[in-house]
Amino acid sequence: MNKTMEGRREIKNRLQGETLVRKSLEYGEKQSRTVRIAPDLNVIKIGGHGTIDFGSKVLLPLLEEIVSLKDQHDMLIVVGGGVRVRHVMDVGIDLGMPTGILAELTADVSKQNSKMVAAVLADDGGIRIESDDIMNIPMLMKIGLLPVMAGTPPYSYYEEPSPGTFIPQHRTDTGAFLAAEVLGAKSCILLKNCDGLYTKNPFTYPEAELIRDITAQELLDLKMDDMVLESILVDLLLDSKNIEEIKIINCHKPGTLTRALAGENPGTVIRKNGLTS
Repeated sequence: MNKTMEGRREIKNRLQGETLVRKSLEYGEKQSRTVRIAPDLNVIKIGGHGTIDFGSKVLLPLLEEIVSLKDQHDMLIVVGGGVRVRHVMDVGIDLGMPTGILAELTADVSKQNSKMVAAVLADDGGIRIESDDIMNIPMLMKIGLLPVMAGTPPYSYYEEPSPGTFIPQHRTDTGAFLAAEVLGAKSCILLKNCDGLYTKNPFTYPEAELIRDITAQELLDLKMDDMVLESILVDLLLDSKNIEEIKIINCHKPGTLTRALAGENPGTVIRKNGLTS
């Protein structure tokens, strides 16, 4: 152990004396090797608003398709909140709750939905896990189980303030992406109730055009008022180390997930850069 001129105790290393916030600091950026914990994993995000809230007529056929794919593809099912998230945020904002409280409350809703999805899948190896269990996923894959977890990132009370609103910006789309990124997953697929990303909300503007393929920067440059996914996810994709693209597909159409897992683009692909995968 060494001492600096200021008397601070230091352990010699390449970050010695760094504030870790220096903008010109690039240590680790050119790291040639990053451990991919689950490189064959496909992270599948089932939305609450776009899937679960439609009930058994949409969810059960989707889960049957997932079960049929289970032996060919390793999957982590990440579950969203939906209508009750919107209700609790409406009540919470009316009561003056800060963003961190709203994040904690909405996380409870996605946990409830993940319990229901895991229960339906239980006979086929479905098992609910918490975010702290994420390192167990490779083992669960090897023994043939199908892990299901809530999608809300565990920022909880420490959710950062959102620009212009109290609504937490890190929600379940982002949670699915972050899980895929830290695991070094093969893919991250967001299941929605529309065919992909449109130039406008297709349910409000029927003339909206489907965007089949776009880079994260191109999407940010469009400065869209409304999107089918959380905008913070697009920002995060720019700096991803493992995930090169996000797929958005319509899970109301049977077989769409099968096509996406086979490498097709049945909806929209948002890529980190201009190179195709």
